Amino acid sequence: MSYAHPPGLPIVDAKTPAVLVPARPVTPDEAAGLCAEARALLVATGAGVVLVEVVGPGPPGLGTVDVLARLELTARRTGGRIRLRAPAPGLGALLDLVGLRFEMEGQVEQREPALGVQEEVEPGEPAV
Repeated sequence: MSYAHPPGLPIVDAKTPAVLVPARPVTPDEAAGLCAEARALLVATGAGVVLVEVVGPGPPGLGTVDVLARLELTARRTGGRIRLRAPAPGLGALLDLVGLRFEMEGQVEQREPALGVQEEVEPGEPAV
């Protein structure tokens, strides 16, 4: 038994962000197309976040940093943001070096203790 698809857009869970996987290395000519794709994903899903998986051969370079900065700017102009999924340690170090901060999936936010970490306190010690 089969049925026809309902008319209109498919139902999208607004809490599930869209995923963008640019091929690496990304050339400056491809950056405009990726930005347009990110804008379209933000508008279509309404989630406000696009997950960017930076995968590919070799270590990330300044071209990757440039594309990520452009994607973040495009997302902010659209009212959203990007989040990096499973970035290579080298990319995190490179982003720190150039002074860019991105939200990274699977990492603890600043000033927030990691889950499962508890401080041991002796009885009678004053609270800090």
